[in-house]
Amino acid sequence: MTHMTAQNVPDAPNLPPYMQGLNPSQLAAVQALDGPVLVLAGAGTGKTRVLTTRLAHLVQSGRAFPSQILAVTFTNKAATEMKERIAHLVGQPVEGWALGTFHALAARMLRRHAELAGLTSSFTILDSDDALRLVKQIMDGRNIDPKKNPPKMAMAIIDRWKDRALSPTDINPKEAGDAIAGQMLGIYTDYQARLKSLNACDFGDLLLHSISILRNPANTAILSDYHRRFKYIMVDEYQDTNVAQYMWLRLLAQGSNNICCVGDDDQSIYGWRGAEVGNILKFERDFPQAQVIRLEQNYRSTGHILAAASAVIANNQGRLGKTLWSDGEEGEKIRVHGVWDGDAEARFVGEEIETLQNIRHEKLRDMAILVRAGFQMREFEERFIQMGIPYRVFGGPRFYERAEIRDALAYFRVVVQPSDDLAFERIINVPKRGIGDTTVQNLYAESRAKGMPLTSAAGHMVATGALKAKTGATVGRLMEDFDRWRSLLGTMAHGELAAQILDESGYLAMWQADKSPEAQGRVENLKELISGMEEFDSLPAFLEHVSLVMETQSAGAEKDDYVSLMTLHGAKGLEFGCVFLPGWEEGLFPSQKSMDESGMKGLEEERRLAYVGITRARRRAYISYAANRRMYGNWITALPSRFVEELPEDHIETAAQAGMYSSGRSQHWDSSGRDPKHYESRPAPISVASAGASSHLPSHLTKASTTGIAMGDIVTHASFGQGRVIHVAGSKLDIRFKDGSTKRLLDSFVQKVDD
Repeated sequence: MTHMTAQNVPDAPNLPPYMQGLNPSQLAAVQALDGPVLVLAGAGTGKTRVLTTRLAHLVQSGRAFPSQILAVTFTNKAATEMKERIAHLVGQPVEGWALGTFHALAARMLRRHAELAGLTSSFTILDSDDALRLVKQIMDGRNIDPKKNPPKMAMAIIDRWKDRALSPTDINPKEAGDAIAGQMLGIYTDYQARLKSLNACDFGDLLLHSISILRNPANTAILSDYHRRFKYIMVDEYQDTNVAQYMWLRLLAQGSNNICCVGDDDQSIYGWRGAEVGNILKFERDFPQAQVIRLEQNYRSTGHILAAASAVIANNQGRLGKTLWSDGEEGEKIRVHGVWDGDAEARFVGEEIETLQNIRHEKLRDMAILVRAGFQMREFEERFIQMGIPYRVFGGPRFYERAEIRDALAYFRVVVQPSDDLAFERIINVPKRGIGDTTVQNLYAESRAKGMPLTSAAGHMVATGALKAKTGATVGRLMEDFDRWRSLLGTMAHGELAAQILDESGYLAMWQADKSPEAQGRVENLKELISGMEEFDSLPAFLEHVSLVMETQSAGAEKDDYVSLMTLHGAKGLEFGCVFLPGWEEGLFPSQKSMDESGMKGLEEERRLAYVGITRARRRAYISYAANRRMYGNWITALPSRFVEELPEDHIETAAQAGMYSSGRSQHWDSSGRDPKHYESRPAPISVASAGASSHLPSHLTKASTTGIAMGDIVTHASFGQGRVIHVAGSKLDIRFKDGSTKRLLDSFVQKVDD
């Protein structure tokens, strides 16, 4: 491929000051003002500069007044940054311009035409908590059991429908199915009616109502007015649009057809919240005369990092295609490091950070650890606290500060120390047991009057019949549970006891039944909490450790030089000098859940997430994977991620701990990594001599297959049953099983079924 370089830039005197320094592709995107334009902006290629310069060019060249431009972003932060940059370029304030987020601009439109949606212009916009409370009221009115049918699940379904611009009358009853006791469509209908009676909208309504108004044949004059008003439309992060946002933009662009969408199909990673990568992939079909301009010159990362990222994402079929490049230095190769387990991974990262800080004199704030799943953070947090490395968790609280962890710890604290009133108050009605504030106040009054802890006061009031019969029975059962758990201290392994407490209290089941997007992560965190107890002698010792950890975290919270710890999803749009990417193992990354639910579409989104992670790094990137990992309470033997295999050999350096893998493991371990005889035992290290050459390292280090299984063969597995091989990568097989799931397994774990 021939790339344009700085020498191809037109002479500076021919360009206005605000265009100075643009590379040829950026300049082409800024100057392509007429007709539909798709700017494919790769990571670190200066898309924000292109957007703001293009908008400034429209105004400064006299092609449009500010009021004739609609500029749409996804976040308030992006909108604010764009306003500041444009104000600097054009030398005037941009207040009043149609520049903002989808929701802000749609709200402005809806207030002008509120009566057409059955509202007044002073309608209220409900936040997510108020909307959920309204759904709960409607479900109560329909006598729907909230335990069997969580209101959060109903709210999530309504949100998905609105993301697709579907009102209750647009939904086929068969599509609603039997969700929420078969009443989901009725709940949605009641919810929308209740919103109108309250003169209110939720966030999804802002676009839903606006689309309904613009599509109504009776409102052609309104649509025509917007066509005359908005001569140019510009959209940022187009790859993240959902169906409703796409329809709203299409309706408004029908007038002038001057729509410029900037995005990167390779960075579409929000399918789980409604984003449709297909919107950007079909741009040329939607706008047949469209210009497609690729921004491929990267100003962020070194050559090795860009080449590795490009090689990985090239394995996706659903993409428009581009290749990042840089005329800067090649830099260091990506270091791919294999470790024995999660603890070893955290130790490796911590030691590498210390080396970078103390020997290379790099700042901690220029380093980040990007994980696929939130539960991975605990081991890094523990290690950093032990090593005295300041860190900060972004996108959520630190591990021990998370609500579900605090709740679990409160249960454990009451078991160990019955006089811990604060802990007892926190969980007395979590999960909900029908113990209200009045009962808690009565318990406190009894506690003060008798000079005893809340737990003792509760037992006393139950024994004397001072509580109402139903409440007294509930509190009595809870106190019996605590007494039983307490009796097991010292006689049962503390990890097993902790798991039993969370199980018998109903706390774990509460989150397992919750259908909200964050519920699965909370379950994973609780299981990680149990896993982390193993290294301590007792439950009291663990609780003391946590108290010290929390104190250490609080004391170091104000440091301005810290390592950033966040999920890969939360890292989009950010950059760091050095990035650590741990947990690159099959099932964890790519996520087995994503592949089971969405098949190839899910796998490709996971690969885009890998691409995003690699391209966050400017100078150094580390990728690590573990041979064994504790997940969901069990040890599993992990295979390196297929994304590791896709990294080009010329751009990486590999290293693995001795004794990680053995070709003989299949004789003793099933595909979950568990010993069939001792399911809770941990695999013993294998000697270097016995490991031989059959390690599960990237395919360019070992390519030999141990059996003759080929793509298309039918195989059987002891746990998963029969399946068909859909991909072969050396000794690793991708198998689609009869239940619809796809798993990557070693060929030695399955047997071929003869035709």
